[in-house]
Amino acid sequence: MRTLRQIVSFTLLCLSLPALADQVQVAVAANFLAPMQAIASQFKAATGHEAVVVSGSTGKLFAQVQHGAPFEVFVSADSKTPKKLAAASLALADSQFTYAKGKLALWSPKADAVKDESALKGDFAHLAVANPKTAPYGAAALEVLAKLGLTDAVSGKLVEGENIGQTFQYVASGNAELGFVALSQIYQDGQLRQGSAWVVPTDLYSPLTQDAILLKKGEDNPAASALLAFLKGDQAKAIILQYGYML
Repeated sequence: MRTLRQIVSFTLLCLSLPALADQVQVAVAANFLAPMQAIASQFKAATGHEAVVVSGSTGKLFAQVQHGAPFEVFVSADSKTPKKLAAASLALADSQFTYAKGKLALWSPKADAVKDESALKGDFAHLAVANPKTAPYGAAALEVLAKLGLTDAVSGKLVEGENIGQTFQYVASGNAELGFVALSQIYQDGQLRQGSAWVVPTDLYSPLTQDAILLKKGEDNPAASALLAFLKGDQAKAIILQYGYML
């Protein structure tokens, strides 16, 4: 009987445990790195699966996927790149969905340095923007300057970051007095974390609709499908809103 009890106890223990945990390799646009890290932590607590996150500009990550990078989920800063991946048979078209809508902000780490767009007409030497060819937030920044009629006035002051993460670092380190960054990089839990900012009206740039998609390499990985499902859920949505995104 003792042996039987041990067998029953072990069986019940196994039934109470989650399915065997797996890893999923995730390519994440730089603007979404911080919220994705928070989501990955909750994802692991809820499922046991581990999301290994690599960030960069959407364009650079796209190129890496094209060249065989082992990513299984693509979390983009736009909706066009996931479609391109699906068209190239590198992702599953029917898995694509919008997880967030981003906001652009003009930011300075100094208090009261930025109140509105007039800061762009002030006395500064450098304005940081992300590479518009590979980073959707960089393209949005140039749209804003064009609509405000300031493209020529600031052209000699532009400092270009490889992605929005590097752009943020230029400003945070003081190498640029001002920079167009993702609101999510400076905003959390309903407030600005540091400095001063102008949240750019969304009618000044094309919508920053951000989509995620399952890549072909993740097609047979349960953790990849589980992560995309989790990204659609209430826990992830709460984190996304905390960082200033729209749903």
